[in-house]
Amino acid sequence: MVAWSRACRSPETLSFRKTGRMSKKPRIVLLHGTPVAIEPIQRAFATRWPEAEPVDLLDSSLSIDRAKDHDLTPRMFERFVELGGYAHRIGAEAILVTCSAFGPAIERMAKELPVPVLKPNEAMFREAIGRGRRIGMLATFAPSVLTMTEEFEQFVGEAGAQATLETIVVEGAMDALRKGDADRHNALIAARAPELAHCDAIMLAHFSTSRALAAVTAAVNTPVLTAPDAAVDRIRAALAG
Repeated sequence: MVAWSRACRSPETLSFRKTGRMSKKPRIVLLHGTPVAIEPIQRAFATRWPEAEPVDLLDSSLSIDRAKDHDLTPRMFERFVELGGYAHRIGAEAILVTCSAFGPAIERMAKELPVPVLKPNEAMFREAIGRGRRIGMLATFAPSVLTMTEEFEQFVGEAGAQATLETIVVEGAMDALRKGDADRHNALIAARAPELAHCDAIMLAHFSTSRALAAVTAAVNTPVLTAPDAAVDRIRAALAG
């Protein structure tokens, strides 16, 4: 199995070491802070890594409480450590967090566990940075933008790149999705996409926004990246060693 190292290359970045062992059907615990993230990542596993055993662990109060607090609270850090411990006890060979508003809390959890922990957008950020200097991002959950921007800048620094990030928060899209109107969610995101057409790549910020991939791709000629597919590919490659 591959394990992300507790000794990270920087205080904010998760890395991994290879140990060369993986079960035939590895259990990957998916830690969700909102139910709208579940379907996109399950679909990504089904299409890109059907041999895995993804297990959903949902605590929807995470996103509710995150929206109330500008900063991550000490209790939120404790909750992630507790959730990570539970995921490990139920047999996780790796943990993938699907909500993008909790970067530092994910890092704290990773330091306490002997199994790999992957941030939701790490793989997508790395791919985007490799595509050019101007990167756009379409987000639908405003509280996540600050931590995501900090993470992006950290990866830029690691890569020695010159990439900059331009983010648009699409108002109303998340509310539409939570009400079951995925078509409106997708249309609202696609309508803002041309504002980032000058970028070298456009990222759909959250697992939930990956639903809008087809609509956004139709609206711009710029390459469009999603988090679920990139995350599955990265964690699979890491565990394969």
